[in-house]
Amino acid sequence: MKVHDISMTISEEMQVYKNKIEKKPTIEVASTFEKDGVYESKLSFNLHTGTHMDFPLHIFKDGKTSDTLDLSRLIRKVKVFDLSDLDMEIDEKDLVKLDIQPDDFVLLKTKNSQTDIFDFHFVFINEKAAQYLSSKGIAGVGVDALGVERDQKGHPTHHLLMNHDIIIIEGLRLKDIPEGEYLMIALPIKIKHVDALPLSIILIEET
Repeated sequence: MKVHDISMTISEEMQVYKNKIEKKPTIEVASTFEKDGVYESKLSFNLHTGTHMDFPLHIFKDGKTSDTLDLSRLIRKVKVFDLSDLDMEIDEKDLVKLDIQPDDFVLLKTKNSQTDIFDFHFVFINEKAAQYLSSKGIAGVGVDALGVERDQKGHPTHHLLMNHDIIIIEGLRLKDIPEGEYLMIALPIKIKHVDALPLSIILIEET
């Protein structure tokens, strides 16, 4: 059995969406041996920082939140597809040639995984591709960017996927992951009634 960690490492130097300062994690000393007899740290970060899953409240005013999560949907077989040759976006024509079946959970590997520096021209899922994934009835999609879309007016990709109850995972690290099928275990921190949850994700391949 071989285990791959495909999560981003949380640090103050990590890439964040559009390099926004307010999305940068901060790690502070909360207690010291000299003052408190123990050493403790305090972490503060946006829930959409690093590897995470979105909930409809992120896009829809009265959307569903983390309270609705069925954890079994994050422990399952997944398919990794290598689209590293794409330069700007993932389109329907790039997906129709792939073996995507109803109820599949697909992870899309692109050139985004090749860098740990935020790229303002990252590869994203365009509206036609989101329509195609929705029509296939997939269970979930994961991307190696910090967004499934990149400045699309009205957020059509989010709307299409969420309206079809498709799980969205962002911020994967897939550089060293070959195409194929894996067992995914994606475990979130349990936080009540929020629009996103940070995830620690491993892929397991049988050897």
